[in-house]
Amino acid sequence: LNEACSSGCGSFLQTFAGAWGYEMADFANLGLFAGNPVDLGSRCTVFMNSSVKQAQKDGASIDNISAGLSVSVVKNALYKVIRVTDARSLGRHIVVQGGTFLNDAVLRAFEKEIGQYVTRPSVSGLMGAYGAALYAQEKGLEESAIIGPEGLESFTHEVKAITCNGCQNHCRLTVNTFGGGKKYIAGNRCDKPLQKHSRTAAYNLYDYKKQLLASYQPATGPRGLIGIPMGLNMFELYPFWHTFFTQLGFGVVCSPESDRQLYLKGQHTIPSDTVCYPAKLLHGHIEALLEMAPDAIFYPCMSYNVDEGMGDNHYNCPVVAYYPEVLDANVAALADAKFIYDYVGLHRPKDFPKKMQAILAKYFPQIPLKEVKGAAKAAYGEYAAHMGRIRQKGQEYLAYAEKENLPVVILSGRPYHLDPEINHGIDKLICECGAVLVTEDAVSHLLEHFPTKVLNQWTYHARLYAAAKYVVQSGDKRLNLVQLVSFGCGVDAITGDEVRAILEDGGRIYTQIKIDEITNLGAVRIRLRSLFAALGLGE
Repeated sequence: LNEACSSGCGSFLQTFAGAWGYEMADFANLGLFAGNPVDLGSRCTVFMNSSVKQAQKDGASIDNISAGLSVSVVKNALYKVIRVTDARSLGRHIVVQGGTFLNDAVLRAFEKEIGQYVTRPSVSGLMGAYGAALYAQEKGLEESAIIGPEGLESFTHEVKAITCNGCQNHCRLTVNTFGGGKKYIAGNRCDKPLQKHSRTAAYNLYDYKKQLLASYQPATGPRGLIGIPMGLNMFELYPFWHTFFTQLGFGVVCSPESDRQLYLKGQHTIPSDTVCYPAKLLHGHIEALLEMAPDAIFYPCMSYNVDEGMGDNHYNCPVVAYYPEVLDANVAALADAKFIYDYVGLHRPKDFPKKMQAILAKYFPQIPLKEVKGAAKAAYGEYAAHMGRIRQKGQEYLAYAEKENLPVVILSGRPYHLDPEINHGIDKLICECGAVLVTEDAVSHLLEHFPTKVLNQWTYHARLYAAAKYVVQSGDKRLNLVQLVSFGCGVDAITGDEVRAILEDGGRIYTQIKIDEITNLGAVRIRLRSLFAALGLGE
């Protein structure tokens, strides 16, 4: 439950069998006796279609593709999800469960991969249901709520898809209506459609951060209008740049809030589908700004972030640092606009005013250095005040949680995970589970620089490690860390292992949630509730 894996491997195999006109048992039997299984790698099954198509083009037979799919599912589960390094670590006596293991080819692939026989009960596909029943029994639920034979005779069920307009999320809801008027609603990112209210909903630091950013209103100025895309590092640095430009007499406007339509607006200029979703969204933000027609669009390259003294260095990740270069090379319309994407370093406050004076002189009439210094001083002050507000509010939330004996989730990621289009409302799901939510940057400053097993040279990642260490050192079992990871983030392959090591060395549970364009909130809800259940916390 700790991975992004949405399971569904059995359904995946069944879909392939159906596409080729086979019953699942027959398709599995073909693979069981295949002579040369196709090597399809160990990627997630979601991305396997292209590999299968290529194997077909290369002349692979159906039986060898069936066997290859089974082997691939097993390898992905063992080495990517469970992360087995030695088959012996699984134990000498292994029992397998789940509907996928009813597939004889998958079972045999598993046995061959680990080098030993395993036990598959005849009720493998039902063991999860039996487990749920036993769990309910342990909780003292003596009477089952499952509908009986009489109820089944008059059972009715209707499904309707609607769009909720209760807030800016505009969730696509699936409304299930049963006999007697009972309803079950799925697809919601908040409690409004359910007409519920969590007592921790008001203690969500994501909401507070969004309120802070909204307070920096669009402004006008005699020197021209600067457009800033609200993406990646701008979710943290916008207070700095808004203050800097308005102090210089510029007007400032930011791109609109992200949504699916904004993403589609810029999709045609995305050069690589493997980059993280937060970066892809920037293309839509640039297109939106071009339509708003400011005098210049400002989005600088920044190799370094502000030095918080928590790491061995204070780099931005390559995507955050240099994505303006990608935008300039791929968004053709920027050629007809002023696009300021020069290299800037906020980590050098003494050099910053002179550097920015020279940059702005390339696009606007010369601005006196004295004015630039004054604007820079105000901007650094506002940035410090902004971060101070977040840290203070975080401490208030922690104090409230301690007073009310409530669980706390430190939702740790990057500044851009504040974007509702990126986080998919996971922050609200956490509060629905009865937890108070704070963020890694609200607690990371409370620790001194400490050694890590990896090179700690990225500002955002140093905060992650510090937040994990804070959870361990607190000794408070109510405090837990959940790490958000965006698909396509190569650096998080390292950060995830380090955060896991820090937490598990301190006897704590590590929970990682991977997110991209499409996120199964149902699976996320299960993982969060499983975390709270394991800890005996939450509602």
